[in-house]
Amino acid sequence: MGSLRVEPFPAGPGASLLPAALLLAAALLVGEAAAQSSAARTIYCCDVGGQPVCGDILPAACYGRAYRELSPSGIVRRTVPAPLTADEVTRRAELERQRRADEAERQRQQRLDQALLETYRSLDDLDRRRDRELRDVDRTLHELRAREAALLEHQRVLIQDATQTDKSDVAASLERDIRTLDSEIIAQRGVIEAKAKERAAVFERFAEDRRRYLELTAE
Repeated sequence: MGSLRVEPFPAGPGASLLPAALLLAAALLVGEAAAQSSAARTIYCCDVGGQPVCGDILPAACYGRAYRELSPSGIVRRTVPAPLTADEVTRRAELERQRRADEAERQRQQRLDQALLETYRSLDDLDRRRDRELRDVDRTLHELRAREAALLEHQRVLIQDATQTDKSDVAASLERDIRTLDSEIIAQRGVIEAKAKERAAVFERFAEDRRRYLELTAE
């Protein structure tokens, strides 16, 4: 039985080049991996007393401070602000509350504007409705004031009768009627005052609607 013989790697001009090429490739791969690892590394820096304090991990002196994340070459990758103080948290919450309130008001005004444009076909239509409502209020005011005038006239007659009678029982009865009329006149004047305020409110409402309608249609 024959023995197995291992032939040596053939010698030749290119035989010594192969191991060298493999070594070079390996060296290049190691160098590239090292470069990538270095490029991926992050340095953390903050300023303490005007001096930078840096480390591969965030230094303890940087806790609660603004800090920078840098590449090994010194390029700032990211800046992290310092944590907010209690006053700053309160201020931010207040600003957010105000922002939400402003947005709610903007949406409310938008709905009102849309309703206004849908309510009136034109400026003349708005003016006609205003005049109609004011006429209705004025008619009621006229009736209330006529009623007040009638009460005052009735009271004047009773006072005149009370001054001209000699009978005490008649005078006492007239006095009671006069006091009753006093109460009615006061109540009537209260109703007139309320109706006058209603008229002013109607006028003011239509004036504001007219102003806003002009703004919207001009836009």
